[in-house]
Amino acid sequence: MKFLQTLTLAALAAFPAQLIAQCDQGERVARFSLITALQGHPKGEAALAFAEQVNTQLDGTLCVEVYGRSELYNDDDVFEALLNDDVQFAAPGVTKFGAYSDQFELFNLPFLFDGPLQVMAFLETEMAQSMTDGISDDGFVGLGYWANGMRQYSATVPMRLPSDASGLSFRVSSSSPVTAEVLRRMNITPVKLSFSKVYDALASGEVQGQENTWANIQKEEFYLEQAAVTETNHNYIGYLVVTSQAFLDSLDPDTRQTVIDIMKLTTHERNRFAYEINQARRQDILDDDGVIITLTPEELAIWRAEMKPVWDQFRSSIGGDLIDAAVEINATVDPFN
Repeated sequence: MKFLQTLTLAALAAFPAQLIAQCDQGERVARFSLITALQGHPKGEAALAFAEQVNTQLDGTLCVEVYGRSELYNDDDVFEALLNDDVQFAAPGVTKFGAYSDQFELFNLPFLFDGPLQVMAFLETEMAQSMTDGISDDGFVGLGYWANGMRQYSATVPMRLPSDASGLSFRVSSSSPVTAEVLRRMNITPVKLSFSKVYDALASGEVQGQENTWANIQKEEFYLEQAAVTETNHNYIGYLVVTSQAFLDSLDPDTRQTVIDIMKLTTHERNRFAYEINQARRQDILDDDGVIITLTPEELAIWRAEMKPVWDQFRSSIGGDLIDAAVEINATVDPFN
């Protein structure tokens, strides 16, 4: 496999959603499906880095093509595509796995983690790693957790308190019972829409608000259709890179181990940059005259107090030991050291 490294910027613009690569004849092609942008987004950048290493180290054997912006599949349909071998890699949001294990609803709990560093520390624990066991019976293999960042709310009205968006409709990414309960407490109607449809839904008024990371909000220009983005950092968006057991089993042992090793290295290296990418996208919103609301400590305390009962409501279904472990990690991680 060889990358086309001499393309002009104009030529690159003609291929906004696909890794520019040439797979050699005889190489096995593995397709990586994403719903986000490839460049300037933590997941897209990580997928490109993974593909580059695979295509270099396994040149002549395996060639990875990366497709973004839902060009191949959205995160609801990609699971079946993996099992059908139509794609070989995907990185759905961790909460998309709630259909296979209630434990993944942990990441929808509001204000459980103070920030992305606390989440990443939790994801390195054995308990977090064991969460992927819940998808093995369905034919999937979790290869690594990729970071994005914390969710922020945005709406057609400025939001400082949970009641400020009362009566509006918000886009949600899944049929999460936790998310539905959070929005119910805010008197907001959830509307499930795929990521690729969010901008048009905001622009048309089909929904009046959404929740997402800075990278997603800026790259997809959601902020242009909203009065303001409120910096709540209320929960986490990350991804579980997944493949099928059948695909892994089809690789010879050396190739399989190389793919796994590259994924581990990519995960370790790229997760370090997720925070910086999100902060850069946050600044891009401000530079484009977007409005960002920073909550006062008193306002943030109101949010936390109103949402804390949700933890207890879903404690039995998610697992009390899992929630307790997350709380403990969150309390012990010092983001400044």
